[in-house]
Amino acid sequence: MGPGDLQDVLGDLRHEEHADLLVGLGRSDDAAVYRVTDDVAIVETVDFFPPIVDDPYLYGAIAAANSMSDVYAMGGQVLFALNVAGFPRDLPKAIIAAVFRGGADKVREAGGVIAGGHTVVDAEPKYGLCVTGRVDPRRILIKGGLRPGQQVFLSKPLGTGVIATAAKNDKCEAAVLDGAVQSMLRLNRVAAEVAQEAGAGGATDITGFGLLGHASEMVEASGAGLTLRSRDLPLLPGALALAELGTFSGGMGRNRRYLEDALGGRGQLRIDPNVPEALVKLLCESETSGGLLFAVEAGRAGTVRDGFARRGEAVWEVGVVTAEAELALV
Repeated sequence: MGPGDLQDVLGDLRHEEHADLLVGLGRSDDAAVYRVTDDVAIVETVDFFPPIVDDPYLYGAIAAANSMSDVYAMGGQVLFALNVAGFPRDLPKAIIAAVFRGGADKVREAGGVIAGGHTVVDAEPKYGLCVTGRVDPRRILIKGGLRPGQQVFLSKPLGTGVIATAAKNDKCEAAVLDGAVQSMLRLNRVAAEVAQEAGAGGATDITGFGLLGHASEMVEASGAGLTLRSRDLPLLPGALALAELGTFSGGMGRNRRYLEDALGGRGQLRIDPNVPEALVKLLCESETSGGLLFAVEAGRAGTVRDGFARRGEAVWEVGVVTAEAELALV
């Protein structure tokens, strides 16, 4: 569901006030957070979607990584998960078992365990997880944590959406698709750990609303601005070429329209005319199991770079937080 439609259906839903519900419907974020003690809070999220790749094992693993990403976006650790699934009645059991095995292996990699779940009959396969994690209630990462002067980092390259769409239409080279699959399989566990080490305040993961859509949520929640440097944004190999061919999903258009109506309508969206149109569209395209976008004080930027390097993962410094509440792509 697009961001505009989601706001419409949730607009009248009552926002329950509770002293221990630290993050809920009253504050739009990546997951719910409920305080158990002064030192422990539960992070809860659910996500599922239809197959994004043909291999059932990889589909299960990618869906699981994507589901757990919201726990990491809150700065948490994964504890356990429940399968959420729907499959056609006549789908071979071996395929269903492979999907579940891929999800279970990915949860195990995260240090968690599959504890159960619920499966229904559905004409189109769907799979994901309801994930329970934990976080120190004093160190929750939220979308509204941006502060002027902070440096902004991204933990994964962009382009999974345009690549997956091209693959569905048989317009994607195998090597390009494999690069996207490997990125989607990578957990945001390291990113969450390093963000916590560096004292990050603002964070989100890049998924269905695209980079610009999720960045706009951070701007609205923080009341601070975000300037992203197009030249520094990492792209998966082949992604820009496919974007130039126009291989986008329907979600890209919905995401862009909402962005232009929401921020653009208030004069809070600025896109440099020198940024190629294909790149702007790619940055509005949905991502699956994308990276964490997070901000740290300028003096802690070295901690981020060192933390990723020690763990053998890449990270990109892509922008800065500004005082004026606008989203700028330059």
